[in-house]
Parts: sequence; C-alpha cells; structure tokens
Amino acid sequence: MITRKSEREVEQMQKAADLLVLTHKKIAEMIKPGITTMEIDTFVDKFLAEHGAIAEQKGYNGYQYATCASINDEICHGFPRNEKLKNGDIVTIDMVVNLNGGLADSAWTYAVGNVDAVGKRLMEVTKEALYRGIEQARDGKRIGDIGHAIQTYAEGEGFSVVRDFTGHGIGPTIHENPHVPHFGLPNKGVRLKEGMTITIEPMINEGDWRSQMDDNGWTARTIDGGRSVQYEHTIVITKDKPIILTEQDEQ
Repeated sequence: MITRKSEREVEQMQKAADLLVLTHKKIAEMIKPGITTMEIDTFVDKFLAEHGAIAEQKGYNGYQYATCASINDEICHGFPRNEKLKNGDIVTIDMVVNLNGGLADSAWTYAVGNVDAVGKRLMEVTKEALYRGIEQARDGKRIGDIGHAIQTYAEGEGFSVVRDFTGHGIGPTIHENPHVPHFGLPNKGVRLKEGMTITIEPMINEGDWRSQMDDNGWTARTIDGGRSVQYEHTIVITKDKPIILTEQDEQ
C-alpha cells in the first residue's frame, strides 16, 4: 500500500531527517585513513540514543548494525568491520533514523584521504544523478521519469546503473511501496501524488552494473571489482518542487 503523509507526519519525518543530517556531518569529520567502519557504527548508535532516536535498521530482518558501511566494490549493505579504512578508499554510510516514529533514510559516500580522478568523477556523477532524479519527483509525474533521468545521465557519463536495488516508499516502516528504480522509461510506472514520501538512492558503478551477493546474505558487490557509489535522500512529493528532508546543504 502507498501511504500519503499528513503535514504532521511530514514534520515528524523532518525532525528525524535533521538528526540524520547532523549524524552524517559528524561522520564526515571522522572519515580519514585509519578509522574503522565499526568505530563509525558505534558512534552512530550512541549518538542517536543520546538524541532520543534509534537506528531503525538495527534488528531489521536480523540485521545487527546501526549502519551499512560499503567500501569500494561493495554496492550496498556492507557490514561495519574492524578493518581500517585506507587512503584512496571510497565508503558509503547508509542509515535510517527513527525519532518518535518519524523515519528518515539517507546514504552518503565519503572519500577517504586522496581518491583518484576516476573515483572522484564517479562520486560527482552519482550525486548529480541523484538530484536529476529528484527534479523529476513531482505530483503527476511517474516513477519511470525518475529512473530515466538518472540512467540517461549516468550512462552518458560512461558509468552504469545498478538494477538489483531500488529506492522505495518510507513510513510508517523502512520499506514501503512504491519501488523506485534508478533506470527505466519516461511516462511509465506509478504516478506520483502529493504527500507521498520516497527515497531516491542511485547506486552507480564504474564498470558492469551487475551485482553478486556475499556469503553473509546481505552485502552486494560488483561482479568485476569496480567501485560503486551511492547517494540517497528522503523526499516528499508536493504540487511543486519536491521537499528534500535529508538535504545537507540547507542545515
């Protein structure tokens, strides 16, 4: 079922999003060669608790951590670990914050030290693809318009779009309908309506778009060892420009 949120529900989600943004900004200050993603995960769990919130994905279908931490060729759902991040790594930290029942979801990719030119370009293109998708997320448009905007831009820049994982509706639980693919055809799919809350979260690879699963049953990585980057926002569909609840630049 697709739910459309009331003004009060959106306000609750915005409060969760504000805390999520603050958490990401703290993480950005922590990211450097030598830190571990387990240290980041421990910080997030404690920081959210101190602010009266919880990491919603902890315990979700048995998942054990407050964050997903995906490094280099890991596309998504990487487990936090005690391995130190190295200079030149690319790491995506993804989390869902629950603050008094309001949910917000955002992934952000971080450069660890000095990343090479291709890695930097992959990050730039993925972030731009996210915002091109968001631009299409308006009342009356269709889900396919979002995916088409992302796919045509990313592939035009020489990268590939992961197809095995999608954005989604959010609230009252983490994953709600509709699915939001980051590829597709314009004027196809579910019609967007005012009050819908969704995530847009393109995962863009430098090589082949296909994924393979690790033995842990959670972590997806590229089939060719190429790096993958992801940026994600939680947004609200309105009559006009979509509201980006998890926007970092406006905080």
